[in-house]
Amino acid sequence: MARIDWVKYRLDNWALWKSRERGGGLGFASQAAFLNEATTDRYRESVIPIDEVDASVTDEAVEALKLPRPKLYEVLQLYYVEALGIQGTMSAMLIPRATVYACLDVSDRTIAAWFRDRMERQRLAKSSFTP
Repeated sequence: MARIDWVKYRLDNWALWKSRERGGGLGFASQAAFLNEATTDRYRESVIPIDEVDASVTDEAVEALKLPRPKLYEVLQLYYVEALGIQGTMSAMLIPRATVYACLDVSDRTIAAWFRDRMERQRLAKSSFTP
């Protein structure tokens, strides 16, 4: 089954956010943008922008897998956060390639359901609010 594009995009963004979190920035920028010095080095690596709010919410969705679906959680950590890819995740977990793909597929569907449930909870909360 094919991956869910919008979930994969969110997981890619989340992985970048998590990697920057490891760099000491707690997932957010480690210094104010106005403190960055301009560089004249034309070979400087470009910085990929991160949607920190989306990444934070996606982190909630991934963390929600930790207890009920530990295998999915571990695959996401290895594949995205550790950036091991398919082969590295297979080796780290001692599972076949098809299992990694299946876990990514199920993770996509589970995270998509988490977001649908979240949206429904927000809708209900708004409708029950009476000023």
